Amino acid sequence: MSDVLIIAHAERAEALTASKQLVAWLEGEGHGAEMGGVEATAIGRPELGVDEPIRTVPDLAVSIGGDGTMLRSFDLVAAAGVPVLGVNVGHLGYLTEFEPAHLTDMVAAALRGSLDVSERMMVSARVRPGAGNDRDDSDEEVAWTGLNEVVLEKRDPGHTVRLEVWLDGDVFATYAADGLIVSTPTGSTAYSLSAGGAVVAPTHSSLQVTPVAPHMLFDRSLLLPPDTEIGIRVVSERPALAAVDGRSASLLATGDELVVTRAPYDARFVTAGGDSFHRVLKHKFGLKDR
Repeated sequence: MSDVLIIAHAERAEALTASKQLVAWLEGEGHGAEMGGVEATAIGRPELGVDEPIRTVPDLAVSIGGDGTMLRSFDLVAAAGVPVLGVNVGHLGYLTEFEPAHLTDMVAAALRGSLDVSERMMVSARVRPGAGNDRDDSDEEVAWTGLNEVVLEKRDPGHTVRLEVWLDGDVFATYAADGLIVSTPTGSTAYSLSAGGAVVAPTHSSLQVTPVAPHMLFDRSLLLPPDTEIGIRVVSERPALAAVDGRSASLLATGDELVVTRAPYDARFVTAGGDSFHRVLKHKFGLKDR
């Protein structure tokens, strides 16, 4: 018997239908099923609802939705080392490998250990308060972790923000820009891509720093070793907003620094081990042969 956590997009009917079918199959096979409270209520099984953060560690997490649901899934279970099987009922679905038609077969294979598990690095961020800034002492102890990226960007529309970047304790440059993105290889096809960053194979180990709409001659991405400590200090009078995988994290004032490093654990993707990275990239972005 295995315990399976289902994380579904609560506002997509197809995700809820697939969740209901998966619950029925799991129970029929003698496995345990849990879900978020909202999704469990939506499929008429409120007794399956669990609180967030989850208190018990499942054997497998099944994410049914799109890329946003996958990010939420890893936020819930990555620290515990739980593998996530992604089912696409979204649009692009770059992070989700499987389709609803094959859901129970793939879950059965994952529970048998017949599918590969690919480990991908994640990114972590914390705030280092500037001297004299009115922050709680616990602010420096809070760390946020993401699969795709950490972003520090302007709060005020119509203005840039000045951000001083440190690499392993040495000053590198001061950017005047709308913001800076620190992405993982997995996140290189997310916000970083739209800002002009390079596409990096998801199993690569590196951190990529990409400026957003920079007002300076140097506008290239930096591809850095994975263990680099990246400090981003707000040096303008305007504050900046930090976000991790699209989730608001903190507001930084002048002198505050966002410290970004590799996370202490990796995300574990369940994969069929079929298509190579470049084939998946070609398919998801509709690239054609000439």
